[in-house]
Amino acid sequence: MLIKMQENEPRSTETDKEQTVSADYSAAIDQVDSWVDGAIRLLPNFTVALVVLLFALLVGSVLSFLIRRQLKRRSRDNLGDVLGSLVKWCLVLVGFLLAATIVMPSLKPGDLIAGLGVGSVAIGFAFKDILQNWLAGLLILVRQPFAIGDQIKVAEFEGTVHRIETRATLIDTYDGERVVVPNSDIYTNAIVVKTAHTRRRSEYEIGIGYSDDIDQACEVIRNTLADVEGVLHEPAPEALPWDLSASWVSISMRWWTNSAKSDVTHVRARVIQAVKEALDEAGIDMPFETQVHLFHDQTDESDGERGVQREGWPANRAEKPPRPRWKASEEQRATGQGTSGQSRNRGSGKSADGNE
Repeated sequence: MLIKMQENEPRSTETDKEQTVSADYSAAIDQVDSWVDGAIRLLPNFTVALVVLLFALLVGSVLSFLIRRQLKRRSRDNLGDVLGSLVKWCLVLVGFLLAATIVMPSLKPGDLIAGLGVGSVAIGFAFKDILQNWLAGLLILVRQPFAIGDQIKVAEFEGTVHRIETRATLIDTYDGERVVVPNSDIYTNAIVVKTAHTRRRSEYEIGIGYSDDIDQACEVIRNTLADVEGVLHEPAPEALPWDLSASWVSISMRWWTNSAKSDVTHVRARVIQAVKEALDEAGIDMPFETQVHLFHDQTDESDGERGVQREGWPANRAEKPPRPRWKASEEQRATGQGTSGQSRNRGSGKSADGNE
């Protein structure tokens, strides 16, 4: 009896395994069947959700087109592109949320919004710079501190605005390069809009001799500026005495031109050339810079005694008073002595002209 039971044990084990495997497959099939049945039951919901999503996409596309066309008429194409895309994708997002609630009625819109709120915080930290530049670009397009074609200066970059995108502003420099400046840098830092107005003032200082007539020089400069091509007559050009420098009297020339960089540069070149030629013709001097160097001779025992020595030229107390340097130089030229005569005979303690 025991032997028969032992012989029957393997068969029963195999039977149990077959039954177990069969039960597992049936459970999986039942699960798939339930999914299929659920999908079939939700098929109308899927259809309605798809219709809602397509409707949201259609409405968003139509509104985006209308916004872009309306702003294009106002010559604000970039703003139309940004706002149009923003409205479109906001409507698509709303349609997606509605479609999700239609497919899964148990899912509440409040739960979706709360989940999106938590996710948006994580996305905000991950894409902080991108979102900051996008928001700055939107504010620049809305407030429009400058437009396409304006010439601006941002930090060390200066050029013409080529395009304003959601992330950066493209600037074409005057030497043919393109600079991509992040919008956050433009919005948070000071910028100079060179072409904000139609006119721009330029200024240049020129020097005349102290013996020349200042009124005559200013009159010549004003008349010359009025005749230069590109200089505007209103406001009128100016010539103002500005500084008393070491070698000349400075006169400040001021004139107005169109604000474009090309006009400012070329008119400035014509102004400098015309004023220089006019002053030459009027006989008004434009002196070179003059410098005077005093070399002090420290080989005499009376060095430092102002009553005996003046400007580095030692003198004999008993014979003659101290002489200024210019007078001693004139006397040496009159006697035919060169610069070598100014050297001193250190051995005898006498100068070249015989004075002790």
